[in-house]
Amino acid sequence: MNLNRASTAPPPVPPAGREHTGTVDGKRRRGELRIYLGAAPGVGKTYAMLAEAHRRRERGTDVVVGLVETHGRERTAALLEGLDQLPRRPRPQHPGGEVDLDALLARAPEVAVVDELAHTNAPGSRNAKRWQDVEELLDAGIDVLSTVNVQHLESLNDVVERITGVAQRETVPDAVVRRAEQVELVDLTPEALRRRLAHGNVYAAHKIDAALGNYFRLGNLTALRELALLWVADQVDVALQRYRSEQRITDTWETRERVVVAISGGSESETLIRRARRIAARAGAELMVVHIMRGDGLVGASPQLVAGFRRVTEDVGATFHTVVGDDVPTALLDFARGVNATQLVLGTSRRSRLARVFDEGIGASVIQASGPIDVHMVTHDEARRGRRWRRGGSAPARSRKLLGWALAVLLPAVVTAVGVAWQDELTFSTDLVGFFLATVVVALVGGPGPALCAAFVGAGLLNFFFTPPYHSLAVATPENLITLAAMLLVAALVALVVDRAARLAAQGARARTEAALLASYARTVLTSPFPLVRLLEKVRENFALESVALLERRDGEWERVACVGPRPCAEPDEADVDVPVTADVHLALRGRTLPAGDQRALEAAAGQALMALRQQRMAAETAEAQRRAETTELRTALLSAVGHDLRTPLTSIKAAIGSLRDTDLPLSEEDTAELLETVEVSADRLTGLIDNLLDSSRLATGAVAPRLRAVTYDEVVARALAGIDDRDTVSVDVAEHLPPVLADLGLLERVVANVVDNALRHGRLTPRRLVDVDGDGRIELDEPEIAVRASAYRDRVELRVVDHGQGLPKNTADAVFAPFQRLGDRDATPGVGLGLSVAKGFVDAMGGAITAEDTPGGGLTIVISLPTAETAPA
Repeated sequence: MNLNRASTAPPPVPPAGREHTGTVDGKRRRGELRIYLGAAPGVGKTYAMLAEAHRRRERGTDVVVGLVETHGRERTAALLEGLDQLPRRPRPQHPGGEVDLDALLARAPEVAVVDELAHTNAPGSRNAKRWQDVEELLDAGIDVLSTVNVQHLESLNDVVERITGVAQRETVPDAVVRRAEQVELVDLTPEALRRRLAHGNVYAAHKIDAALGNYFRLGNLTALRELALLWVADQVDVALQRYRSEQRITDTWETRERVVVAISGGSESETLIRRARRIAARAGAELMVVHIMRGDGLVGASPQLVAGFRRVTEDVGATFHTVVGDDVPTALLDFARGVNATQLVLGTSRRSRLARVFDEGIGASVIQASGPIDVHMVTHDEARRGRRWRRGGSAPARSRKLLGWALAVLLPAVVTAVGVAWQDELTFSTDLVGFFLATVVVALVGGPGPALCAAFVGAGLLNFFFTPPYHSLAVATPENLITLAAMLLVAALVALVVDRAARLAAQGARARTEAALLASYARTVLTSPFPLVRLLEKVRENFALESVALLERRDGEWERVACVGPRPCAEPDEADVDVPVTADVHLALRGRTLPAGDQRALEAAAGQALMALRQQRMAAETAEAQRRAETTELRTALLSAVGHDLRTPLTSIKAAIGSLRDTDLPLSEEDTAELLETVEVSADRLTGLIDNLLDSSRLATGAVAPRLRAVTYDEVVARALAGIDDRDTVSVDVAEHLPPVLADLGLLERVVANVVDNALRHGRLTPRRLVDVDGDGRIELDEPEIAVRASAYRDRVELRVVDHGQGLPKNTADAVFAPFQRLGDRDATPGVGLGLSVAKGFVDAMGGAITAEDTPGGGLTIVISLPTAETAPA
């Protein structure tokens, strides 16, 4: 039954035996909403929705169409056949009418089909938005099938506007769509959608070109598709979290990469957030920042700091979370498991080694209990300075020396005090071992000097307090002398071993640092696009210098090849550190005097700099050789063009003139006119070829200076087509109301003429209609289908020259603008392949852009884009 034919009849009742009560256990049941989501119009949302309506109807479900917008699409309209449809409620402001909500509620079907969920109802309707009508149907217990495009979602509306340049006035809250029991993505690749559009399956013919050139650009569709996929993926994630919560599942399911970074509120927190952002970006993961607060409120960051970290979190595109818990590792892992995190980022512990003996710290506890969650321990040294290597005279070394001298006096005194206090309980051997132990400890801490001091002090105290005669420094027996010598020998040996181990450790650390530097320098030389400058910058940063310069002596004069930093040296004598690479190449460093230990690393850096210099010069020589090869190739192509394409019209002119001058050859008036036309056509062709060659030469020498002013495309196209003989075969659709562009009128005319001429020579040939030629009904010559259309897009106006020829081979869109390129051309086709090259040069000179893209359905479309005169910079 088609209810559209009974607009004056009362609403029908549900079929007998299928009464739809809308109740469950005596309570009203809320209907279920199923939404078909698409990235753009034309992907097939309404078609999929109607197909589902047919499937439910075939299963015996009472389905009624409340409103479906077919937009003139025949295949979509055909699916309405066989479905019950309610008449629309007429509205003066909306000729198509609106959903008759009252009739639909009275009809009370099991399933209602209501298209375009984000639609704004006409003034005077019960609800302002169609989604509010749907809410009433759901409250009445009616299941609803509906559609929506991603650009109509409230949260993505501004993003879509920035991508497409088109503001969407009709939106639907995300919460309405998220509450739907089912959201089905109707997906279609951008290329397939553009083909569907070009074939007239989406819009009427007069709207196709404007749509392809504006909203339905390939880049726009790709971005909209990604937005739709991400939104649906997020919706799936919400459903998964709901299921895990309902089933009380706490185990991590690695369905999606999710990174959690824990911050303490200290100064290192911002560093951790940015490091975690990079980790998440490499994994394509979502990032969440969590701040654990103690439940007692005694320890925590200030609100001002937390607000600052929250702003940093928003700047990097992450989400900020605060969790309260007395046990920080447990609270952190509970949060990570609750959000199904796969990676956890922590800062390295700030505890000392001694403190970690008694409390291993949060990081170690989290690692032990993390389970399948990967844990990243990130250092947070915020000192962004150059690397300065520690020396024996550094602050830590001096502090250890001072501590050693203090212990050399203090420990023997402590051993003496203990021995005197427990003199009756302790024996001489115990006191002796105590002084030996004190000497070894001082040797380990302070080195040889403090160790020998401790040995002398200990031996003296041992002899004074514990060796007869007591309280006297006299050495009474040889054993006392041997004891003193042994203590001194132990102190010296232990100190020497410790000092040697310290030197070896320092050398090992230095070697590791040097290896890391050399690897970094080599990687810079091999991978950086500007290796020499980047290498010098690395040397400057690593050694905290003011400036670094690479100097080369030429003809007895020093010359700066490359430099970084202020006040670079002009001669090696001006440098604080001069590192000779060769006799004529020096690395000059200014800023501070470096110790001799850095010489080896600096020499390696200087060698890498020389390698980078040679690599740079080899690249320049290669580029020059390539330029010369291209010049040779251009000259060869030019000679070929002169030898063929220029000779052909000259031969035609010479033959025609020879025939006209031959007095023995009788010519009729028609023959004479035909020969004169041959001369004229050949001369025009010759003029065009010479003009293109001259223009190409002007572009190569940079002699093109456009005079920019406001011009309109309709004026330019008219002048360009006036000089084309086959202009009646070109369809033109350039509106006069389009904004003017900033261009040189003469150059733009040449651009359009060259592009149209190229399209005429390469466009697909289609037979014209039958005409009566001399009464024999012959078919006229085949002529190409060429269209010239213009449209405004944001702050630019684009002219599109469309043909339906063979198009271009794959991945050759850029090559079509190269000089002497005739991709896919036939040998007999005239021209030297300079038309599009000259066109690109002129457009670039005017500050515009010219691109080539495939015509949907086959062929080539050349797009000329220029800024409007109002928005172009002065």
